[in-house]
Amino acid sequence: MSARTASDNLVHNYLFLRRAIGFLGIGLPFVLVFGKLVVDGGGLLNSISGYYYSGMRDVWVGVMCAIGVFLLSYRGYGRVDDIAGNIAAVAAVGVALFPTTPANGDRTDEIVGLLHLGFAAVFFLTLAFFCIVLFTKSDKEIPGPRKPERNRLYVASGVIMLVCLALIVLCGLVFDELTRDLYPALWLESVAILAFGVAWLTKGGTLLPDKTVLPGTRVTA
Repeated sequence: MSARTASDNLVHNYLFLRRAIGFLGIGLPFVLVFGKLVVDGGGLLNSISGYYYSGMRDVWVGVMCAIGVFLLSYRGYGRVDDIAGNIAAVAAVGVALFPTTPANGDRTDEIVGLLHLGFAAVFFLTLAFFCIVLFTKSDKEIPGPRKPERNRLYVASGVIMLVCLALIVLCGLVFDELTRDLYPALWLESVAILAFGVAWLTKGGTLLPDKTVLPGTRVTA
């Protein structure tokens, strides 16, 4: 295998991983919400994590574990990227395997629920770090012409995730009685996940690409 062929394969693999993570993120809220309506009927649940206790449990666990596997396989520009990917991967799997506290849960359920919250916080904080710090770097001496646009999108996505995370905590601790019927955690988690998906699709060359250099691929930085 030539050096050029090996390099091309790496580009394909990196783009595939980034796009796969992005599509899984964007599709997850829609699949869970509408899938539950079809499978179980009834209304909305209080949070994305709450769909673990619906007929969409296997989808929820499967998608989060798939995201974890893709993040574990992901390699960025340096060691920090790799460490961040590994942390996010472990957090994603932890979110899936340690479910949120169910209604009328016992003490064990509450402990598992706290672990879920911890993994979820680490997951979103790490993904925000990807967007704001790591994705805004460039692997080329001269970045592509649309790199500034992509950087603005990355930073906006990271900020949206951080704001959503803060609002979830605020609504849960301070305004729970006032906001409970509006399903704030469900909508805020969905927006954060969508922002995460958009950022990874952009990094994978699906959104705001510069130019095509390989059949069916885009190069972005």
